[in-house]
This record gives sequence, structure tokens and C-alpha cells, in this order.
Amino acid sequence: MEKTWNNKAWFMVLPVLVLVAFSAVIPLMTVVNYSVQDTFGNNEFFWAGTDWFLDVLESDRFWDALTRNLIFSAIILAIEIPLGIVIALNMPKRGIGVPICLVLMALPLLIPWNVVGTIWQVFGRVDIGLLGRTLASLGINYNYVQNPLDAWVTLIVMDVWHWTSLVVLLCYAGLVSIPDAYNQAAKIDGASRWSVFRYIQLPKMKRVLLIAFLLRFMDSFMIYTEPFVVTGGGPGNSTTFLSIDLVKTAIGQFDLGPAAALSIIYFLIILLLSWIFYTVMTTSDAQG
Repeated sequence: MEKTWNNKAWFMVLPVLVLVAFSAVIPLMTVVNYSVQDTFGNNEFFWAGTDWFLDVLESDRFWDALTRNLIFSAIILAIEIPLGIVIALNMPKRGIGVPICLVLMALPLLIPWNVVGTIWQVFGRVDIGLLGRTLASLGINYNYVQNPLDAWVTLIVMDVWHWTSLVVLLCYAGLVSIPDAYNQAAKIDGASRWSVFRYIQLPKMKRVLLIAFLLRFMDSFMIYTEPFVVTGGGPGNSTTFLSIDLVKTAIGQFDLGPAAALSIIYFLIILLLSWIFYTVMTTSDAQG
């Protein structure tokens, strides 16, 4: 039989396409326009070509910020993905404990990013913060506004506290979707807990782990609000990520050309790395 196409379905997605055009495509074209031009004021623009892109790629400032981003994302993924799996494995699968655990896991995700930054900014202060005063009373020299290592630890712990719940909820959804027949068969065969995880639970979680991995990578690589509120990119430039450097260039220095070029490079890096992660993980899944 010849398959019939219902073109009326396009009218259902037309509002979404229009919304995306106004919220993403048009601003993106504006950024592209600024990235290849220069201005000396009075709304007069001159063709600059790829000069701004070359300036960004040849600057140590860009590569230092990119290195910080990659290190931060790698640490976040190395902590949150295994931690989320462990917590999800130990959550109850039935009973009154299920809704309680789900609500507790969802609470950090409901807090706005700027509020999270403010909470941890006050929490870590040595003079009035609970964490800062407690560590000081224990004789630990902690000060995230002066010590770069303390600033990094604060941001990492803050991100783990805020976003591990997302990994937990995704992994838990993958676990509860596994039919009971698999677990019953494993019990009959006398399989160990590690064997059940290795051959039953982990393969069934591969799809949700891919989603969790991509979401956490993109969000950690684009992080801005929390470190900006907590450290402002300091001490020095130790926590100045690409997003903070971009805002400083665009708003602080009002260099629209370099800022536009940096934003496009930033976008392409995220797109490329996300595509690489997705390709590698889906390829290994197909081979397995």
C-alpha cells in the first residue's frame, strides 16, 4: 500500500518553529553579523572578516578559560554520574519511601540558579557562613574568596549538591522500567549484586545515562550564574570560565565584535563535544 502523508501535522509544529525562529535563529544571525564587523560608533559598521575569530583563538585568555571549563566539566561528570547511579540503586522501588525520596531528590532542582549561588556564597563565608565558620573552628584554613583551590572545591560541591538529583531521577526511571522477571531470574540463578548491575541494570540504563551525561556536560560547560554569584570569576581569574569571560567582554568592555566571535566559537565547541559524546556512546551501545 502506498503510504499517505498528512501535511496538516506541520500546522501543529508551526507555532514552535516560529517561536524558535524569534528566540534562537534571529539572535544567532545578529551575533554572526556582529562577529564579522567592526564599529567605531554612530551606528557605522565596517567589514572585519575573520579578524575577531583569529584574535580570540590566538589569545591566551580564551585557552585558559577553555581549559578551566574542560577541567570543571570532567570533574563534575566523574562525580555526579557514578554518585547518581549509586543513589538510584539504593532508593526504594516500592512503598511510602518512594514518593518521599523522589520529592527530596527533586527539591534541589526547584531552586533557581542565582538563588543557589547566593545560598552557597553565604554558606561558605568565614564570618557568618555555617560552612566557613565550622571549618574555621576546626582549624581548617578555608576561604573561597582568597584561595583558588577553596573556590574550586566550593563550586564543585555546590554543583554536585544542585544537579546530582537530575542524574538520580533519570537513573531511577531507568531502573524501575526493568521488568521484575529479570531480577527474579537473576535471584534463581544466584547472581551476585554486581552481576545483576553489570548485566541487567547497567545495560537497561544506557539510554538514560546517555541523556544524563549529555545534559550534565552541556550544563556544566555552560555554567555561568552560580560561579558568577559565588566568586565572580575569582580569586584572580581562577574560576573565570568561558561564559564569564564572554559576559565581561560583551558587557564589561563592550567589545561586541570579539564577544560575538567568542560566543560562536563557544557554541561550536559545545555542539562538537556533544556530538562526539553522543556518537561514541551510541556506537559503543550498538556494538555491545
